[in-house]
Amino acid sequence: MKPRQTEEPRLSLPSGTPLQGTLSYTANPGGAAVVYVHGFGSVRGGAKSAALEAACARRGWTFAAFDFRGHGGSGGSMLDLRGSALQHDLETVRAYLATRGVRWLFLVGSSMGAWAAAWFAVRRREAVPACVALAPAFDFLAGRWSRLSDAERELWRHTGRLRVRNQFVDVEIGYGRMEEADVFRVEDLVAAWATPLLVYHGMRDESVPYAESLAFVERAAFPGVELRLTKDGDHRLLNYQDEIAEAACAFFTRWWHKGA
Repeated sequence: MKPRQTEEPRLSLPSGTPLQGTLSYTANPGGAAVVYVHGFGSVRGGAKSAALEAACARRGWTFAAFDFRGHGGSGGSMLDLRGSALQHDLETVRAYLATRGVRWLFLVGSSMGAWAAAWFAVRRREAVPACVALAPAFDFLAGRWSRLSDAERELWRHTGRLRVRNQFVDVEIGYGRMEEADVFRVEDLVAAWATPLLVYHGMRDESVPYAESLAFVERAAFPGVELRLTKDGDHRLLNYQDEIAEAACAFFTRWWHKGA
């Protein structure tokens, strides 16, 4: 097998904010790549990402992952986190990979990253042959709002900041996220869905209930959607990272010839 090459590209958004990435491939990037899209407060190089990159390497496939703005090695702030920003970041990644000869992106998104990947697949259907969503937060923008009290909502609206603190993160996010809630409605995503999709969700997920994935699959008219539930899986699904990586690549094999 030919040696694997790894690069650490640093892209620039129109604002000048840098996006840090990882790109690995055999011989050359080729026409298609698996792109890992990380979750809220996470980074491009987590355990699920590493398992997916290893699965791609075994197949000689190109793999890419980038930190969203405000995350990991990228610039910016979590206060800039909003739906349009996530979409702009992914478009910047798509444009860069196109300069490397990559025309098709097989997206694997986790939680918030699954939300971003799903909307990108709807908006850039010609570039995304298939997707895998891990514990997807399909109602990412409005979901947190629905869990807040009236007082918490008013404080967020008034100050423009909301502190998010749990076992994984302790950050502040901006109110701009809510200003775009009507632009990215989950019902519109379901209605527009027309891309082969594999969903993994743990039934012990305390961050995003698996019922949300079940509802998405039930409501989507597009037939090419699969849901796999793990009885003891939590939100991070780390106990299943290798299984998921192999299942994702097996799923993508059906359409990989488009970019081969």
